[in-house]
Amino acid sequence: MRLHLVAALSAMTFLTACAHKKVDTGASTGDATLIAPQTSGPVPGSEADLVASVGDRVLFPFNQSGLTQDAQATLLKQAAWLAKYPQVNIEIAGNCDDRGTEEYNIALGQRRANAARDFLVAHGVASSRITTISYGKDRPTDPGDDESAWAQNRNAITSVK
Repeated sequence: MRLHLVAALSAMTFLTACAHKKVDTGASTGDATLIAPQTSGPVPGSEADLVASVGDRVLFPFNQSGLTQDAQATLLKQAAWLAKYPQVNIEIAGNCDDRGTEEYNIALGQRRANAARDFLVAHGVASSRITTISYGKDRPTDPGDDESAWAQNRNAITSVK
């Protein structure tokens, strides 16, 4: 008798579970929560999105903190990206190649970070969303010791905070 009772309860549990299962017939039900959109690529508004969409760094000539036309073009794209994501705050890090004194490079890195910040602010980004820092020559992008490496290390890098 117990065996029949256990079998009957098992069958009812199985049938109950099957009765509530949704079957995909391919017809639209209007319920958008059933199908999650397939996305690939970085999360919108993330640092990875910034890098992939508009670029995160601008380069500077030797011993200078003025923005080149290429740098301005990148910063214009960053300003537009930041307008699209008003909740995003950023930090701009100014960097230098390894030539020069530590004190000089810290000051030059700060001028580079400030130049990028000032450009973004002039193009509509609230200054309260931007912090700056200078790493001088302490965080090279390229560890090499030639003109090619030095050119990559003279930069201002924007990161999402």
